[in-house]
Amino acid sequence: MRAKQVSENVDGLRWFKSSYSGSGGGDCVEVAAGLDAVFVRDSKAVADGPMLRIGRGEWATFVALAVE
Repeated sequence: MRAKQVSENVDGLRWFKSSYSGSGGGDCVEVAAGLDAVFVRDSKAVADGPMLRIGRGEWATFVALAVE
């Protein structure tokens, strides 16, 4: 799987956090789906932290392997 760290403007994305994360913070990742990619970021470093851009097909493969 190829993942690319991005600095592009992704303000229009809707970010989702796992329901298992709870509301007290903690170590979580957030995911947002764009038109041609899925973006992943650390929920503790939202404002200025790095993001990964992963192609939708590669993300689907990752999820399929993760649930096996």
